[in-house]
Amino acid sequence: MNSKNLLITLTLIVLSFLSWHLRLVILIFFSAIVIAVALDVLINIAQKHLKLQRSFALIIVLLLLLISGIFIFQLLVPELINQIKELGILLPTFIAKVKAILASQPRLLEIQESLPDQIDWRRIEPFGIKLLGFAGGAANTIFQILLVSLLAILFTFDPASHQKIIISLTPKPYRKDVSNLLLDFRRALGGWLTGMTISASSMFVLTWAGLTLLQVPLALLSALICGVLTFIPTIGPSIATLLPLGISLIISPRLMIEVLILRIILQNLEAFVLTPLLLNRTVNLLPTVALMSQVVLGTLLGLPGVLIALPLAVVIQVGFHKIIIKKVMDKWV
Repeated sequence: MNSKNLLITLTLIVLSFLSWHLRLVILIFFSAIVIAVALDVLINIAQKHLKLQRSFALIIVLLLLLISGIFIFQLLVPELINQIKELGILLPTFIAKVKAILASQPRLLEIQESLPDQIDWRRIEPFGIKLLGFAGGAANTIFQILLVSLLAILFTFDPASHQKIIISLTPKPYRKDVSNLLLDFRRALGGWLTGMTISASSMFVLTWAGLTLLQVPLALLSALICGVLTFIPTIGPSIATLLPLGISLIISPRLMIEVLILRIILQNLEAFVLTPLLLNRTVNLLPTVALMSQVVLGTLLGLPGVLIALPLAVVIQVGFHKIIIKKVMDKWV
């Protein structure tokens, strides 16, 4: 190994070491970029229709988001709190119903015996202690959220200057390629965020409407979970379906079948119509890529890693295609 290769190897090792120890800073930085891209999409829409300067468009977007957030909070949060309380009441009934079904199947006797007769609060106590520990770190979490929000606003206010800094740090022969790559990152990430937000919102509204028409209890809570888990391809919507299925089982097996049919229709609508239609010009993540990225970053960084896994996977997928495939593999002779 010559001195140049040795220097490159040592530099990569040092950068990897620093990245691991500064992972929280990198996490905050990337989260701010994701939010900035989402804001940039809204700002471009405002500028296109209202013909405003970027600073005024940013102010209008922030005011609209604030007003919308307050409205949604007042409209949904009180009902969600009531439904969460109702879920705690229905849980023992659900366990009793499942035990009754299992009792009719002798082969499932072991599963029946493993289910508790009632909720044992002593088993929940360790979770409560963890929850208190989480609440104890709430001030730090709020500070990080405020920091991420402030960084995102600063990035959005003048994105060109921040891009110039990154471009200037690269060797001159590659600056044009880096500039084009940053533009590709922004387009892919913005398109993915827009498409998935519309898809998740549609699933939330349609599931809420469907469960309400079927008169399923906790329709709002179930629909909210279904909407949020739409961001996790394949496995997310299936996991989200378990809650409305379990609740409908308490009422009647017929209602459970109706809920299952509703969710199958909506999941296929989202997977084969909405998502391909909304993401046909950007990056549509493969389910395996999405799932593995969440598993890996969730293991390394916990819940924050899960939250940024999919946007980061979008960026990595675009970078892999533009750099590894086009610049290296396609030119390999």
